[in-house]
Amino acid sequence: MTKLEIVGKVIEIWRYPVKSMRGESLQTSHIDSLGLCGDRGWAVRDEESREIRGAKKFPALMRCSSKYSVEPSNSNIPPAKISFPDGSTINSDSGMVNERISQYLESEVSLFPRLPESQEDHYRRKEELSEPVIRQMLGLHKNEAIPDLSIFPDEVLQEINEFSTMKGTYFDAYPIHLLTTSWLKELKNHSPKSAFETDRFRPNLLIESDGSGLVELAWCGDTIQIGTVKLNCEIPTIRCSMTTHETGSLPRDIDVLKTIVKKTDRNVGVYASILSEGRVSVGDDVKILHE
Repeated sequence: MTKLEIVGKVIEIWRYPVKSMRGESLQTSHIDSLGLCGDRGWAVRDEESREIRGAKKFPALMRCSSKYSVEPSNSNIPPAKISFPDGSTINSDSGMVNERISQYLESEVSLFPRLPESQEDHYRRKEELSEPVIRQMLGLHKNEAIPDLSIFPDEVLQEINEFSTMKGTYFDAYPIHLLTTSWLKELKNHSPKSAFETDRFRPNLLIESDGSGLVELAWCGDTIQIGTVKLNCEIPTIRCSMTTHETGSLPRDIDVLKTIVKKTDRNVGVYASILSEGRVSVGDDVKILHE
């Protein structure tokens, strides 16, 4: 007999129309195999390397924000309105959008909607994922050990090695990222002067938890139900230098990543995959299913 254990409550839902830009807060959203409808529906391609890139390559993307003009579905990605730090805006379907973002980033880029999984060359990694590249992506110091990437299942790690994002998506690894308030409080306890806010970590669901410490680590391997959606909680989310960059009202702060490395083994929150689609809303209980 299945038993449900309530472990938290959804207090924020976030969707990110453009990869690495700030997103939009939702009260409810449908979730299917591609995550929240429209999440990471657009992404920037670096025209020098011909690879899909995010804020690991272009940190200034985190100072921009994006919002859909109409509600998307995962079979239909509509234009997104992009706002720059100076207050100017442009729509993602504008004929001038590539020029405008290139000027802002001071590098030639093109903005692409999500393309079908079959268009593998669009997602293919052009630069080998070598140790120097991994170090640059994660913001590792010269003598700092590379995190244990064996926590990723073999098939996921193989795709990460071959493609810049998971084929058919602009996700780094999994379609859903969960984060609890207790994890953020734990980090704040270790570094009170730093701002450990949702904006830095870009979860899809921020979950209020009465527990203490890194409570969602215990969920890994479990099935959880939120609203009418069932998720499989997969692995901890390894964090990179993106957590240190300026975003919104949050300043650049290298102590953020230093704290994460020392106190939570470079992880913040957990990844999840979708077992059954449905709808989630702010206020929904988060339940672990015990068989």
